[in-house]
Amino acid sequence: MIVSSLVAALLLLPSAPAGPAAAPRPVEPVPPPATVRVDPALLHRPGTQVRLPPGVKAPPRLSARSWLIADAVTGDVLAAHDAHRRLPPASTLKALFALASLPGLPAERQHTVSEHELRGIGDGSSLVGVREEVTYRIADLWRGVFLSSGNDAVRVLAGLGGGWEATARKMQATARALGAHDTRVVSPDGYDAPGQVSSAYDLAVFGRAGLRNPDFARYAATAYAKFPAGRWSYGIRNTNRLLTGADGVRRYPGILGIKNGYTTNAGHTLIAAARKGPRTLVVSVMNPRRGGAYAVYEEARDLLDWGFAAAPHARPVGSLLPPRATLPVQAAAPPAPPAPHSAPRSVPPTAAVSVATLPDAGHGDGPHLFLPLTFVGSACVAAATLWLVRRRAER
Repeated sequence: MIVSSLVAALLLLPSAPAGPAAAPRPVEPVPPPATVRVDPALLHRPGTQVRLPPGVKAPPRLSARSWLIADAVTGDVLAAHDAHRRLPPASTLKALFALASLPGLPAERQHTVSEHELRGIGDGSSLVGVREEVTYRIADLWRGVFLSSGNDAVRVLAGLGGGWEATARKMQATARALGAHDTRVVSPDGYDAPGQVSSAYDLAVFGRAGLRNPDFARYAATAYAKFPAGRWSYGIRNTNRLLTGADGVRRYPGILGIKNGYTTNAGHTLIAAARKGPRTLVVSVMNPRRGGAYAVYEEARDLLDWGFAAAPHARPVGSLLPPRATLPVQAAAPPAPPAPHSAPRSVPPTAAVSVATLPDAGHGDGPHLFLPLTFVGSACVAAATLWLVRRRAER
């Protein structure tokens, strides 16, 4: 009762003239970096997808059934054609095999190959020449995978990693974790198998992820190496002609390699990456229908040339990044008030915005639930102070 009377008395006292009330600062969403994402459905549309301002050259017309070019740093897709079309990947699937298996196999570990480890290799497979009763370092076997596309080396490494079926399951899980949902793994070496498919989108995802793994990047960029054969060794050359400049295919400047492939069912396939100045691009090309055996390299070359010229102007048509999980709300300083007459920021109509919105906190002092309690507490303190002053005055 005393507190209530004091509060009432305080409220009846004349108050000093108040200055002009400060305008409350609006609470705006506080987006994390790079929250504007292009609608992923765009890359599921058939045909070529690209967004260029007027006057900028369009991407080259290619004969490949599917292709994609992206910035390897940001993951922004610059252009694509039938990006999610599911096609046999051939030995480009070895890029996914490496992503799934490299972490569990130390490069300097040694292993003596036994006869049973080389069973089950498909007829007509590309081989590096792994021999039973020969001891190899794991790094030697990986060079056999990347340079010679050796299905025999894949067999041994898969056995060391838990077995053929377990490796396929691990690859499938790795693809899903990277946001690559078009890929179905049946044979980890990329050998034609019923139901085994991937897409230009997924292959580019694997290439981009591989560049972030130092071991993968080193093997993928190796043009020549020695492969052991017991007491001697022989030279092997990378079958990616953009890397070696072999067979009349000019080496691409700044090439970082990655992986090529071929089977009768898949045709020629390729994941390639190159760096020019501060920019790194990754391309994937699947099954060119014109130009012969080396058309896959020339079409990749044309894409890279276009990409380096157009990248500063092209607007993304998609992203190689997996969809972001819901971001947790974090405490942050309230944003500064907008400048007078400032125009609201616009977002392209094709972009999807995902932001973490802070609670409506007035001036940034916390939820409104505490404001009435704070006011009552302050009023009580002020009333008690006034009461003491009056008592002293009466005495």
